[in-house]
Amino acid sequence: MAVTVGTSNLQPNLSNGSVGVKVAQLAKEQQRAEGEIALQLIEAVDAAPSAAPVGNSGHNINTTA
Repeated sequence: MAVTVGTSNLQPNLSNGSVGVKVAQLAKEQQRAEGEIALQLIEAVDAAPSAAPVGNSGHNINTTA
């Protein structure tokens, strides 16, 4: 099998060149959306008030069972 450098199939296909750009744009938009969702989740956790523990339930563990 011989490989030649001057063949025409190595030339870029300019008619489909914009497809790669569109894919990159969609990937960037998807990453932004996922980042926004992650930030909203982090802010939701920080905003939730934490309840103080009530009593001593769960503090004693029976290890002789």
